Amino acid sequence: MNNAAHIKHLYARAGFGIRFEDLHDHENWSINKSVRKLFKASEKQEPITVLTENIDLRAHPKDQTDEQKKMIQEDRNKQEKALNEAWMKQLSETDAQLQEKMTLFWHNHFACNIGNAYFEQQLNNIERENALGNFKTLLLQVSQSPAILQFLNNQQNQKNHPNENFARELMELFTLGRGHYTEQDIKESARAFTGWAYDGKTGDYTFRPKVHDDGEKTFLGKTGNFFGEDIIDIITANKQTATFISAKLYRYLVNEIPDYSHIDQMADVFYKANYEVKPLLEFVFHADWFYDDKNVGNLIKSPVELLVGLNRQFYINYQNPDVLLQFQRTLGQVLFRPPNVAGWPGGKNWIDSSSLMYRIKIPSTILNAGMIDFTGKADPEDEAYLASVRKQQLNVIKRVQATPDWDKFLKEIPADTSKTQMAEFMLEPKLNKTVTDGINNTTDIKTAVIQIVSTPEYQLC
Repeated sequence: MNNAAHIKHLYARAGFGIRFEDLHDHENWSINKSVRKLFKASEKQEPITVLTENIDLRAHPKDQTDEQKKMIQEDRNKQEKALNEAWMKQLSETDAQLQEKMTLFWHNHFACNIGNAYFEQQLNNIERENALGNFKTLLLQVSQSPAILQFLNNQQNQKNHPNENFARELMELFTLGRGHYTEQDIKESARAFTGWAYDGKTGDYTFRPKVHDDGEKTFLGKTGNFFGEDIIDIITANKQTATFISAKLYRYLVNEIPDYSHIDQMADVFYKANYEVKPLLEFVFHADWFYDDKNVGNLIKSPVELLVGLNRQFYINYQNPDVLLQFQRTLGQVLFRPPNVAGWPGGKNWIDSSSLMYRIKIPSTILNAGMIDFTGKADPEDEAYLASVRKQQLNVIKRVQATPDWDKFLKEIPADTSKTQMAEFMLEPKLNKTVTDGINNTTDIKTAVIQIVSTPEYQLC
């Protein structure tokens, strides 16, 4: 790999890709300078504040009519759409790529799906604020967020009537992973988290001492009158937590197939840094193995990464943002709506025969200003796609255009750029004959670009 290829790979993993003019400007930068600039750009990221009202705190009549219930649900739906749109916009336009890429990682790590967009916004901002900070701080703030307390039922966790849901997921999904604790550890941990709740009138975290179990507890071999904070301290004192997070980050940033020698190196750095995320990421981005051929162009983009990458590269303007929400639904990843507490499984799970067809058609649909362009007669697969598009009401993009700024995009491309060079820039995997033959048969650079983003290789980063 030459230096430009290293930088292109870095931005594909630490962000959502790099624009042509930026790669040209940065191609002589060292990796050290590139990593430093990525962190610098993420120092001043703003929170999302599109929602100002918590609908749950409204004074609701005791005997609501069906019409009143319907109106409240409509307001909830509007808030949900507004929050989704706000984050997609931020992902697509921010200079703080690394911050948002890691916020997306924590969004899936602390998967949460509740009917309260205001609480979801609050949780999202906690994840953003701590995305590159300290994991222990992030873990504590997430654990005390109304969204997680509600989603994992800790609001109902009381002395003599413990609810073990939060305690279980804290260890299984957030920190240690399966096999590193016992059922008794879950029970004892749940007792320590009794009394952790949020105030129904203000929506703020509160500790309720009257329902807290203040008896002695034995957890992971330690005994004491533990509170929730003590449990988190004990969990993070166990290096297995550093290993678990490092392994998950490795799959997110490097390769879906784990290399345990590299993961152990990451865990060492993370643990010794007292769970500071920045030193861990700096270690990964400077590691020689991060740039090995086997770790380049091998990860399947999540639907959000695919859409955001297109938006950033082509400056796409959606007059009807509902289109983006519909694309998320069709591809299987709606922000703030993970399938379950374990989040989206990711990797090869993003792809099946149906979703691959959508993925390959959607970029050309967007770049052709919302029109699906077929040359000649549509084959049976295309016919099936078109029928499904109509069924999913995706034909809304024929009426309300998703408009790329081709002039701005093409202005960044030097006039002497060949189609092969264009493909090498836009695709992460090495070019193969199928790709080069396809683009060499096109008549102009714009058509070639649409051909490039319609290849299976464009699905990889």
